[in-house]
Amino acid sequence: MEALLASASAVAIAEIGDKTQLLSLFLASRFVQRNAIIAGILLATLLNHALSAWLGVWVAHWIPATWLPWIIGLSFIAVGLWVLIPDKEDDENAGVLRFGAFIATCVLFFIAEIGDKTQIATVILAARFDDATFWVIIGTTLGMMLANVPVVYAGAWLMQRLPLAWARRGACLLFAGLGIAAILMQ
Repeated sequence: MEALLASASAVAIAEIGDKTQLLSLFLASRFVQRNAIIAGILLATLLNHALSAWLGVWVAHWIPATWLPWIIGLSFIAVGLWVLIPDKEDDENAGVLRFGAFIATCVLFFIAEIGDKTQIATVILAARFDDATFWVIIGTTLGMMLANVPVVYAGAWLMQRLPLAWARRGACLLFAGLGIAAILMQ
């Protein structure tokens, strides 16, 4: 349960103001099929985060046990600092839009998550909770959905009222706290 809750909350908070939220807003303004967009987000996130989690577990098995808490802790702190840097919308893959809401969302979300802070967080969380990989995948996917589904349905209204600077600071504190806890719990 700890893996699920930590993963869901970390990703949901880290996603606020992230490029995938901007992508959700863009897709919602481009397509009227909200459920197709949400299904695309779900599938792309499950695939991306499953690969990331398995990578995290694999890495955790190859790193000496005494190094792991330090690597995980410092990685969480680094992701926390990274969260403070706002993302910008990336429209280089606009050609995929011709395939419709579901396919466009799957492709664009999968690509947008490669190297993103939530993908890195998924790798770190899976390394931290290597005995609960399934729950890390479910938690990070749930966090992604919690952050992006409201944007798909109420995008413009929501983005005007959300204090993104404070959300980024809160996410930074959450990741820094997780990092310090990982180091201290060795």
